[in-house]
Amino acid sequence: MELIWQEILTHIFGFLVILVLLKIFAWKPILKLLDERKKRIASEFDNIEKAKQELSKLREGYELKLKEIDLEARKRIQEAIAEGQRMASDLQNEAREEAKKVLARAKENIELEVAKAKVELRDDIVSMTIVAAGKIINERLDDAKHKELIVEFIEGIEKLK
Repeated sequence: MELIWQEILTHIFGFLVILVLLKIFAWKPILKLLDERKKRIASEFDNIEKAKQELSKLREGYELKLKEIDLEARKRIQEAIAEGQRMASDLQNEAREEAKKVLARAKENIELEVAKAKVELRDDIVSMTIVAAGKIINERLDDAKHKELIVEFIEGIEKLK
């Protein structure tokens, strides 16, 4: 058994030597690498979180910009509608004014035609009166003849109408 104890002690001693060597040369660098990796991962998570916050701010900024653009578009649409209504109103007013002018010209023309008709009627009455007076002068007046001339005169006026 002695040999086994000696082998066991040699193994233990070798194990301890390797353990000390690993602790000095390998364990600290491995732990250092793991700490650096842990810090790097934590840093990446922080960077990701910052990027998420920046994206969130950008998204809010874009949404605000979109709302402003939408409001501006609505405002311009309302302005265009108001301008269209104003133009339609102007066109209607112009059409009304033109219609009033046409109506006034038509009334003037009618008045002119009425005046002409009155002048023609007066001239016709004068002519008929002259003719009637001439007949009266040329013929002897008695009641029957007088009534006949008046009836003819009235019939002549009715024909002119």
